[in-house]
Amino acid sequence: MSSEPVPPRRATHTVDSLLDAAVAVFNDRGYDGTSMEDLARAAGITKSSIYHHVKGKEALLGMALDTALAGLFAVLDEPASNEGPARDRLEHILRRSVEVLDAELPAVTLLLRVRGNTPTELEALERRREFDRRVTDVVAQAIAEGDLRTDLDPALVTRLVFGTVNSLVEWYRPGRGESASDVADALVTLAFDGLFR
Repeated sequence: MSSEPVPPRRATHTVDSLLDAAVAVFNDRGYDGTSMEDLARAAGITKSSIYHHVKGKEALLGMALDTALAGLFAVLDEPASNEGPARDRLEHILRRSVEVLDAELPAVTLLLRVRGNTPTELEALERRREFDRRVTDVVAQAIAEGDLRTDLDPALVTRLVFGTVNSLVEWYRPGRGESASDVADALVTLAFDGLFR
């Protein structure tokens, strides 16, 4: 009976594991500053192996941005975002947006850093603008229903509130300190009740 050593089992690489590695590198080095060599090194595979999974670097960027955007647009399609008083719908959208950020923090971080330097980035920016437009419509409806102040522009309100949500990528880390629910509660309190007692 032979006692030859069994070769170590090679790690299985999937599109998901490659995407996770790519998002981490894009967030660290920036998309433009990332080479295919950087991606291969981070994923622990050869450059040619990457092409077995995806067409290239921009395809990985598109997949990552789609992950973040799909989560946000799914929130807008939920029944609680479309039924009932606009104030309640807006609160639901805010809370769920924080949850999406919590669940997809690396992809959302990447989404918020794109500047429109590639066709994929331009498409993502347009989809972000569409998200903002849809939320602005809900804000305008809440104003029309008498639940929000009438002296503020709905688009400005949307930018300010979601500017706060988006700032979470700079300091919020899942599992450390406040939970996503704690953050969402504080955000809703600030947005609807303000800081004054």
